[in-house]
Amino acid sequence: MENKKCLFVGFKGKKNSSCVLVSELLKESPLREDGTLKNFCLLTNSFEGVKRDIEAIEGNYDFVIMFGCDKSLKSCVRIERFAERNGIKLETNLNLELLSRRLGEGGIGNVISETPTHYLCNEAYWYALQKFEGKAIFIHIPTLKNIDENLISKIKELKNDGILDGTFKSCR
Repeated sequence: MENKKCLFVGFKGKKNSSCVLVSELLKESPLREDGTLKNFCLLTNSFEGVKRDIEAIEGNYDFVIMFGCDKSLKSCVRIERFAERNGIKLETNLNLELLSRRLGEGGIGNVISETPTHYLCNEAYWYALQKFEGKAIFIHIPTLKNIDENLISKIKELKNDGILDGTFKSCR
């Protein structure tokens, strides 16, 4: 099986669940020569910062998995199909149905959203879909206040088993 290069993305902030999750996912990841983690990016929490941060990502990635928090979520995650900006709608070309099934098999309740949000997460997703030619996915997770204590460990287990990043061996 060919290894694919995956970039995990969250948002900055010690109390941001996406930051906590991405940091946990990469705890065992190898370090670059300069001591920074590979395959890991935390975005600035501003519209201008998100665009700048995504444009500055270097490296060739086969796909990008982005995480952001949504305070309305309690016991499941929401997988976003689309991002929309200035009337232009972009769609991931990754297999969301397969991801949804794999998350479910791992004990993670999830839904696929067909409606883009209109917040910072949508903006980040739009720029990532554009930069990585549709090979990005955005998963909303609950905030730290609402998150199920086992969700992060379940997602980490899927990643460690190669299921999370192994889901996208090819695009649709």
